[in-house]
Amino acid sequence: MSLPRLRFPLVISLLALAVLLGRTAPAHATGERLVDDYRSVYGTPGVAAAVIDGSSVETIVRGRDGDGNAVTARTRFRIASMSKSMTAAAIMLLVDRDRVSLDDPIVKVLPDFRMADPRFTGMTVRQILSHTSGLSNSTNNEYVFPPPRSAQEIVAGLADKTLAADPGTRSEYHNTNYSIAARIVEVVSGKSFDAFLHAELFTPLGMTGTSSTLGCSDRAEGLPSGYEVVLGVAVAAPEMPGICVGNGGVISTLDDMVRWLRFNQGTFGADLLSAGSLAELHTVQPKAGDYALGWQSRPVAADAPPSVIGHGGTLATWTGDMVFSPKTRVAALVLTNSGGDPSLLSTNLLAERIGAPATPMSNPLTVVNAVLLGLTVGMAALLVTAAVRARRWAARRRAARRPWLVLRLVPLALVTVLGAVLPTLIWGAFSFQYWIVTAWLLPLLALFCLTCCVLGAVALGRRLWCFRRAGQATFAPVRPAQMSLTKTMASIWSMVAGSRAE
Repeated sequence: MSLPRLRFPLVISLLALAVLLGRTAPAHATGERLVDDYRSVYGTPGVAAAVIDGSSVETIVRGRDGDGNAVTARTRFRIASMSKSMTAAAIMLLVDRDRVSLDDPIVKVLPDFRMADPRFTGMTVRQILSHTSGLSNSTNNEYVFPPPRSAQEIVAGLADKTLAADPGTRSEYHNTNYSIAARIVEVVSGKSFDAFLHAELFTPLGMTGTSSTLGCSDRAEGLPSGYEVVLGVAVAAPEMPGICVGNGGVISTLDDMVRWLRFNQGTFGADLLSAGSLAELHTVQPKAGDYALGWQSRPVAADAPPSVIGHGGTLATWTGDMVFSPKTRVAALVLTNSGGDPSLLSTNLLAERIGAPATPMSNPLTVVNAVLLGLTVGMAALLVTAAVRARRWAARRRAARRPWLVLRLVPLALVTVLGAVLPTLIWGAFSFQYWIVTAWLLPLLALFCLTCCVLGAVALGRRLWCFRRAGQATFAPVRPAQMSLTKTMASIWSMVAGSRAE
């Protein structure tokens, strides 16, 4: 699974500032030092990495898992969108058996597939595997809560959705494409997706510690929790609920993923998939940009042409990356149990082995989170002060010849509204369900927004209440006791006035 991208100018500006000011570690000469640098920069609790060079495999493990145990080559990790390479391979197994063709229309292999857009009949198997189907998060929100529970339910949920582009005309990474692919595997093979992967891929390759789940947060045997890391503080946390079947639900180990990479290099399990089908998996597809079938073409260094094949995986509490060079047969693999950018580490591990320049590693969120924490504390202080001083503010407004009440309340109202809607906008589409995504991926942004929303509403409400009370005090009706006193004073004044007249 791939998480949504930020599209809000304020957050983008913070990220740009973070790139300039964030903590940076230079690349060192050895794999172990590269892993240690990465953990230092990102605060990653546990890392399992490997470098494959021909028949030799160097493994590097560091840190602890969510249960507090030392990470080993057999520790289980969620591999997130790296799962797509396995879904694509499952489709290619069916292609080799003449059960399906890459250029078959989806409606041919899934007769019940429907969309509220006549163009859906032109979607092909190749297009969903290369993210050129026309599906988009703008017309099919993947981050709904609660999420669908099966590939069949995901496909059925497309019945009232439309496409954002003609199939085969442009590329847009969309996880639902691979959930459709998982459903194709189920319908064509007659097995559940997990059962097919286990029987046809994992068991033949000896990947005994690998399995898959339907949901991103489903529990699995032997899988510890991942971590949220904020400003260097790591807290074991459950994974965010989401749709993962076919696109990000595989759980694996370093040992098993080494087998998977060697299979894709063509040095292991050669009789499982034809050479042509294996090559097709790694071939960039028409109109797909740099995307192949469950893999991407990448440069090994900044500003270099694409020369390696890889794929990453990102969930809220798990990240990973794998990359290999078709020419040199060198590969690198990284699994982590927290957020971060493991593609930096895997690419540097590969670059170090083949003699290419390494890229300095930095964590943009270090500064972003520091700025958000400062904004939260400052905003909380301002709003609490506004609430505490609301009575004094109301008295001044009542005493003013022109109170300009509405204008005086606009700043507080804007702060309150901003806190409520900001998490629904930064991901590119309006939905209050994005509050959940923000809470998992950017907890300090969620805290800032909650502070604005709650304390802003309290301060706004207290000012209005105090202003109303101040008006009641100014124009309060005369009570009976006050009226008696007034009459008495008037009588006394009349007597005094009369005596003076005499």
